[in-house]
Amino acid sequence: MTGPVSRARWPSFDPDRIVFEDRSLLVVDKPSGVPTQAARETDRDDLPARLRAFLTERDGGTPYLGIHQRLDRATSGLVLYTRDKAANAPIAKQLEGRTAQKTYLAAVEGYKGGARRLEHRLGPLVDGRVSVVDARDRRGQEAITHVDVVAREGRRALLSLRLETGRTHQARAQLAAIGAPIAGDRLYGGPAASRLLLHAEKLVVAHPVDGRSLALTAHAPPAFARWLAEGDRPPITPTSLDAAVFAEVVDRAREERYGLGCSGDTTAFRLLHEDGDGTPGLSVDVYGEHLVAQLYAAFDAATEAALLDGLHRLGFAGIYLKRRPKQANVVVDTRNDALAPADPVRGVAAPAEFSVLEHGLPFLVRLGDGLSTGIFLDQRENRRRVRELAAGKSVLNLFAYTAPFTVAAAAGGASRTVSVDASKQALAWAERNLAHAGLAGDRHVMVVDDVFDWIDRQKKLRERFDLVILDPPSYSLVGARRFSTDADYKDLAARCLALVAPGGSLLACSNHRQTVQAKLRRWLHEAARTAQREVVQMKDLPPPVDFPPPYGAQPHLKSVLVTAK
Repeated sequence: MTGPVSRARWPSFDPDRIVFEDRSLLVVDKPSGVPTQAARETDRDDLPARLRAFLTERDGGTPYLGIHQRLDRATSGLVLYTRDKAANAPIAKQLEGRTAQKTYLAAVEGYKGGARRLEHRLGPLVDGRVSVVDARDRRGQEAITHVDVVAREGRRALLSLRLETGRTHQARAQLAAIGAPIAGDRLYGGPAASRLLLHAEKLVVAHPVDGRSLALTAHAPPAFARWLAEGDRPPITPTSLDAAVFAEVVDRAREERYGLGCSGDTTAFRLLHEDGDGTPGLSVDVYGEHLVAQLYAAFDAATEAALLDGLHRLGFAGIYLKRRPKQANVVVDTRNDALAPADPVRGVAAPAEFSVLEHGLPFLVRLGDGLSTGIFLDQRENRRRVRELAAGKSVLNLFAYTAPFTVAAAAGGASRTVSVDASKQALAWAERNLAHAGLAGDRHVMVVDDVFDWIDRQKKLRERFDLVILDPPSYSLVGARRFSTDADYKDLAARCLALVAPGGSLLACSNHRQTVQAKLRRWLHEAARTAQREVVQMKDLPPPVDFPPPYGAQPHLKSVLVTAK
């Protein structure tokens, strides 16, 4: 929840990042991961909103901020705001008239030659990126960038870029067009790096009141020089930890999750997501006042202790530890204390069972009860979608576990729900979840059964549902039946589609890491043919922002919403 403790962990803005401030101007060094424009009107995680919150906390009142510049979310560096409306016109004149000087630093691979002038025409933004277009293309806008080489190391180079124009993704698109994409640039094919290595380093403007020249500088973060010298080197291995770099990674993750940390209606989310956040073998989840660290590699004792110490400095009440088996297809005793200690490994214990929020919905969790906690956080946005789709519909939740999807469907106004799982204990927990959310009732039925056997019986009874949720484990063993995604998912999906009512939908998910989105879609098309169902729409659903995929790879959670006649 929000409050003084939360604000300490998720500060609105670091005052050390203020580069220049007076009554007319505020110039700050934006961290990577902070957007300069909110994705939605309801979001409050963009830089202007955070600066207004900071200024209000510091000075009181309602501060004015005039917006004149934007940077991509992943880009760091100088951003100028006006503090007085009288400063708007002279600042806008300089920025729009190209008299203000903007210089960036970029780390690239493959740049050839020395100083040069890049001149291209850039097309409109399409699917999140821009392309260089032919000079005759009327959609194109002139883009001019002056390049100087600051340093080289083999094929890697640091470049100084003076942007004469200010087009969307200008430097990123132009450098990619000449075969020197920026490191960490997922959109334009850059080499792997812990972040997008583009930084707004210098800004020269005339002060709007007295006309004096302001030459402002924000030095590049250490990640730039480190990448030039070493390339993409993670801060963690099973036998070592670079504490300073790990702290940088954690700080960047906190900036990227600021909106979640301060939302007030979501108190459980992922802080670090393995390779996607530059911490291979380690993920860290927030559960209210506590953290859960999950290890996917066999870290030695000293490295593990250093990791936990680094996380403990964030100020959470306690940290629980889960050591995941090396082979994902190994079925283990999830309550083995060597894998998942019942007590916190740092700080104080959480209540044995307590409530967290997800888009305002409460769910009961247990942090010291084995490898699982009672909720899979990567399904947060899918549960929101189910809640939005469920009004007046019958919903079937297979492999329901503690039934968070059922809670979401009930909250969305589902006419009835059926939750099926082989674990009696999990469904008892599901009943408590519904009751805790104030949603218990006869319309919500829990069925303890093998999912395959139950589906076959319902098929004979011609039972149908408006929405079927299929989120099986990658591997499972129930009695004599063994399920594996590679061998059995397609057949299972066909059985599920047979239970979808005409015009209804199947939400099909897989967190099997070797299954890519295209393969899941292919399986679902084949399953539809097997079930003799016509697919009306097949929509890919992205994972939450706090589960970024590894560089150059797909997210571990793949989700498709299939609508069938």
